[in-house]
Amino acid sequence: MAIQETRTLPPQFIEDLATDYGKQLTGLTAAPLDTSKFAPTVAGQDPLQTQAASLAASGVGSYSPYITQAGAYNTAAAGLSGPSAYSAFMSPYQQSVIDTTLTEYDKQAGKGMQGIADLATRTGNLGGGREGVMRSEYQTQSDLNRALLQAQLQQQGFGQAQAAAAQAFGQQRQLGDVQRGMASLYPSLQRADISQLGQVGAQQQAYQQAVLDAQRETERLEAYEPYERYGFMGSGITGMLGGYPGQYQSQVTPNPTPLQSALGIGSTLAGIYGDVMGPYRKATN
Repeated sequence: MAIQETRTLPPQFIEDLATDYGKQLTGLTAAPLDTSKFAPTVAGQDPLQTQAASLAASGVGSYSPYITQAGAYNTAAAGLSGPSAYSAFMSPYQQSVIDTTLTEYDKQAGKGMQGIADLATRTGNLGGGREGVMRSEYQTQSDLNRALLQAQLQQQGFGQAQAAAAQAFGQQRQLGDVQRGMASLYPSLQRADISQLGQVGAQQQAYQQAVLDAQRETERLEAYEPYERYGFMGSGITGMLGGYPGQYQSQVTPNPTPLQSALGIGSTLAGIYGDVMGPYRKATN
């Protein structure tokens, strides 16, 4: 008896297209994908970031020179205090001024003494007791005035020296304060520079990272483009399989030959014989 089989096949052009697609896909996927072309890459530090790090490292203790200088000014100011601080500011010409002034005073005082002698001569008391009293009183008062004048000149020089010493003391203290202010200001200014350099450098690094990411994505798209293309192609073939009616093909299997029939009958009889004789052999044994 002949056996007839019917199969539904796609149109020939779709079958040819699918066969060609399978070959191309097999060839594409046979080689491993080189992922090193689009491996993640991290952008290096921007030069501004490097500069900021260098500035931060070199800035540690950078205020110390200002502190040292402030200490030197304070030491100098300490030398300008105390009871003898004025001596360094005494004018080297003061004694000359005093001597000249007193010499002039003595000349004027001598003229006064001569006036007493002239008066005594005119009154007829020259060499008398009254002249002596007048000379004594005049000399005493002149000496007092001379001493007072000398003291005033010395006091004036001392006061000027003290004022100069006090001024120098204040100047040294002010210079020390300026240095201490610089010591506190310098780190804050340096931190501002470091912060600005770091921020701008980070922006530059972020931009470079974006460029690297864009390049990486471009490489990835180029690497996967054939796979996506074949995916679209496969989806199209699948859609065509559902959209085109199938072609029917019949297949007839011919009847078995006499030999095949005999062999089939023999196999059947052998099976039956085995099923019958098997229990019998067990009973006789």
